[in-house]
Amino acid sequence: MRFAKLTEYIDSLQEVGVPGCDLVLYQDHKEIYRHMAGWRDAQKTQPMQGDEVYWIYSCTKVFTSCAAMQLIEQGKLNLDDPVSKYIPAYAHLQVKGEDGTIHPAQRTMTVRHLMSMQSGLSYELAAPGIVQVLKETQGKATTRQVVEAFVRDPLEFEPGTSFLYSLSHDVLAVVIEEVSGMKFSEYLKKNLFDPLGLKTVGFTLTEDTKKRMCAAYTGDENGQVTLIPKMERPDYKLSENYESGGAGLLCDVRDYITFLDALACGGVSADGVHILSPEMIQLWTANQLIAKSRKVFDEWNRKGYTYALGVRTRVDPDLGGKGQVGEFGWDGAACAWG
Repeated sequence: MRFAKLTEYIDSLQEVGVPGCDLVLYQDHKEIYRHMAGWRDAQKTQPMQGDEVYWIYSCTKVFTSCAAMQLIEQGKLNLDDPVSKYIPAYAHLQVKGEDGTIHPAQRTMTVRHLMSMQSGLSYELAAPGIVQVLKETQGKATTRQVVEAFVRDPLEFEPGTSFLYSLSHDVLAVVIEEVSGMKFSEYLKKNLFDPLGLKTVGFTLTEDTKKRMCAAYTGDENGQVTLIPKMERPDYKLSENYESGGAGLLCDVRDYITFLDALACGGVSADGVHILSPEMIQLWTANQLIAKSRKVFDEWNRKGYTYALGVRTRVDPDLGGKGQVGEFGWDGAACAWG
């Protein structure tokens, strides 16, 4: 009876237009609750089974920022390193002025700015620089080529002076490539996916994951839910060869909870695999927002939270419902939450 109200709530979501839901809770490496409701297909012929695959969109950022923290722990990367140290195209940035003019940036963009969404970059996928590089490469640009094109367009503000949710973690993926000497997906596989035994998560649909892909929907302010007809390639797959560090991964619930469980238990998995030290997790989840940035973040109405190095972090136990200071994680556009 401990979770009876939670089960009742999950079951009620279909009444308000949520087609399907899968919730799992872990404590100290053990599953203490799981409940599924609704349907995995648009025709409502297949109940949720628990092996569904989803594009997790911005939940990708937790993997990406964790990878960066690993490199910081190893002394290979520093939060205050200039981004241009790894991507020279970021050495000469342009910034939009409040008067409508464009001028050279006066501040240096750093890794910390990328991870805390204070870089000045935007989330405009149709920006002229992106459109141009995709045209130049006939849609086959590498992750690095696309990320270098981000700064063909001016920043929204000087780095480190405000908060704007953006393509910053896509840039971070290229930093990780440069520091590690590995393709981004290869780094994640070697240092996170394989050590944790994650079998589904990745950037590319396989025959197996296609069969398990859950139907995806979009909703409007009136509660109208509409099926998204094609989900084999989400919007954030900017090119054939692009690996988005901010929104590119697909995953199932089992893989994601295995990853989160390790993070929640001091960076150690149930099998004793160390992916990050407790000290690095403490740094990772520490507030990074200056006063102006925090004011912008508060407009998101995430009561009790601020933004850290790629994750939300609880800073006020009296706001935002039950929980404790230090709780951290993030969510995605298709309603993944961890």
